[in-house]
Amino acid sequence: MSPLSIIAIAFVVLTLIGVPLFVAVGITTALALFLIDIPYTLLAQTGYTSLTPFPLLTIPLFVLAGRLMEVGGMANRMIGIATNLVGAYRGSMGLVTVFACMLFAALSGSGPATTAAIGSVTVPAMKREGYDVPFAAAITASAGALGSLIPPSNLMIIYGLVSETSIPRLFMAGLIPGFLVTLLLMVTTYVIARRRNYGGDGEKFSWGPFLRAAWDGKWSIGAPVLILGGIYGGVFTPTEAAGVAVFYSLFVGLFVYRELTVKKVIEALRFTALLTGILILLSPTLAFGQLTAFYDVPTVVQEGITSITSNPILVLLLIGAFYIFIGTFMESLAQVVLFTSVFLPLVVSLGVDPVLFGVFTVITCEIGFLTPPLGANLTVAARISGISMERISVAVLPFIAAYIVGMVILILIPDLTLFLPNWLYGVAK
Repeated sequence: MSPLSIIAIAFVVLTLIGVPLFVAVGITTALALFLIDIPYTLLAQTGYTSLTPFPLLTIPLFVLAGRLMEVGGMANRMIGIATNLVGAYRGSMGLVTVFACMLFAALSGSGPATTAAIGSVTVPAMKREGYDVPFAAAITASAGALGSLIPPSNLMIIYGLVSETSIPRLFMAGLIPGFLVTLLLMVTTYVIARRRNYGGDGEKFSWGPFLRAAWDGKWSIGAPVLILGGIYGGVFTPTEAAGVAVFYSLFVGLFVYRELTVKKVIEALRFTALLTGILILLSPTLAFGQLTAFYDVPTVVQEGITSITSNPILVLLLIGAFYIFIGTFMESLAQVVLFTSVFLPLVVSLGVDPVLFGVFTVITCEIGFLTPPLGANLTVAARISGISMERISVAVLPFIAAYIVGMVILILIPDLTLFLPNWLYGVAK
């Protein structure tokens, strides 16, 4: 049996018996080093250097900023703006949930965090309007996944570090796909809600309430304008923008809305520590990724896939199917780190832009947020709604279809993804 087969079997067995993923990857990496007689210091050195890149600090800072905005009153005001903008029509509260998640996604950078922030308010509201609870939870889970696509995105930051792709270009590339997927989710929500006669009570849209809500929430809307405007305008880097976001959320929560307390700030710090603890995956997965070069895995994969087809569209569809399957049981962070080094050389050799592949990777990870048994967003939505993940898993299927449609559109029309970064920063060479 070849060393590569032994390593693959070891990783699959460790994963299936429930060993924590970072431990499974670490053991597999140590086994691979032993089989090809490379000093174990590679694992230690990679573990150290994986946590030293300065842009990595962006992730906990954006998570902290998003949490402070949630508990400091900014999320509620965003929901107020979205509610008054949509008005009382069929499925209006579902549409509000999607729209509010899109707005909050521009602050948190995290799918589960966006689901928790918006869903804790909108799921009870949808229950009161007579929505089927699994459907309400499915809307929240699927819209919350936008937190990983609309910039700033934690997964895009990780992909940028692993692939050495410009993070500002990735952020800019996520805007149009983010709006496209948002539109597809809103259409799906409206069609199902209209068929089931959900919502429609209350006041129709009028300018007065909307303008009052917009004025009350102007500081909330100012956050994404300041953060994204500063990044794209060249005023500060994404990491500096994350620091600005934390300061802005503290200032608004403490001195403008006055809803932040010391207890809430401490709770936000605790939440950030727990959520960003997943970065422990970086150390073993990056070492494992380096080993793929020693075992010539990218070449093996390239030869295997190109023996089936060398059409870039079909190759991306094959990779997308693989990513969606892997996402059912593998954490998205590990998925990005492990497989970017395997598939990126292949798609680049076929003429696919690394920025496009980054956005494509993030969309497939978003689908992973919605598929059991792992399904991070499903877990959060189940906790908010008080129902089982199994019931939400069925209700979320139409929204998964919407994500897949969005993924296919972006594969077929790559300019939708590349237009903004190429226009702002020039065509990458």
